[in-house]
Amino acid sequence: MKERKTMIEKGVTETSVRRQCGLLGVCRSGLYYTPSTESEENLQILCFLDAQYLKTPFYGERRLHSILLQDGFRINKKRLRRLMEVVRWRTLYPERRTTVSDRKALKYPYLLRDLNIERSNQVWGIDITYIPMKRGFMYLFAIIDLYSRYVVGWSVSNTMTAEWCMQTLEEAIVRHGKPDIINSDQGSQFTSDCYVEFLKKNEIQISMDGRGRALDNVFIERLWRSVKQEYVYLHPCETGNELWYGLNEYFRFYNRERPHQSLDNLPPEKRYRPVAEAA
Repeated sequence: MKERKTMIEKGVTETSVRRQCGLLGVCRSGLYYTPSTESEENLQILCFLDAQYLKTPFYGERRLHSILLQDGFRINKKRLRRLMEVVRWRTLYPERRTTVSDRKALKYPYLLRDLNIERSNQVWGIDITYIPMKRGFMYLFAIIDLYSRYVVGWSVSNTMTAEWCMQTLEEAIVRHGKPDIINSDQGSQFTSDCYVEFLKKNEIQISMDGRGRALDNVFIERLWRSVKQEYVYLHPCETGNELWYGLNEYFRFYNRERPHQSLDNLPPEKRYRPVAEAA
């Protein structure tokens, strides 16, 4: 895979980088990005928050602030809130019926409640997560088929933009066909006008989790836990390229070899491929 990727040339051939990546089966985003950086203390706090979220997603700002102070960090709540945004911390809590919605934010209903998901490409779940590295961090965007748990697309970046998500979605649709529904959280990338118009143009129904309810997208939350515990925390990377190669191998393993109890101990590809190929 490494040899294929180094074959891509920029500015010295008439064939565009996009076309070269398509011919070689390489995701374009892996070519460009270097890790985002923070101070050494902030990186330590970010790593703590990322690992802690897998254990206690119900902790809020006050409890996290107390724990960090006890561990010797001199951090105020304003800085903590910013770092919680970086790792996309979404505290789980029961929604109050008296909550007043933000009318300025574009929202769509959650379509998966009581929905019987019975075939591939019926529903895709999407999300972004924080990936700690040795000297900084990056973001991982992934698309999972909820029927089979098959990862149909993924990409890494040092920033979170709607355009980045749309590019990865477009590449997944070209390879696998389009789903009926895409479910996401209410993040700014997924409420942006360009993202919404992209889904509407492709006649894909839009579903969004309730605010503060990460478990509405539970399948991709489980994917994040698997990726981090089985690869990211065990193999901290130094560069974006190293991370890309490692995740590429991990997702190959996840899709083709890793057994899932919910799939009768079959890997996701065994559930996804027969339906997709018969369509």
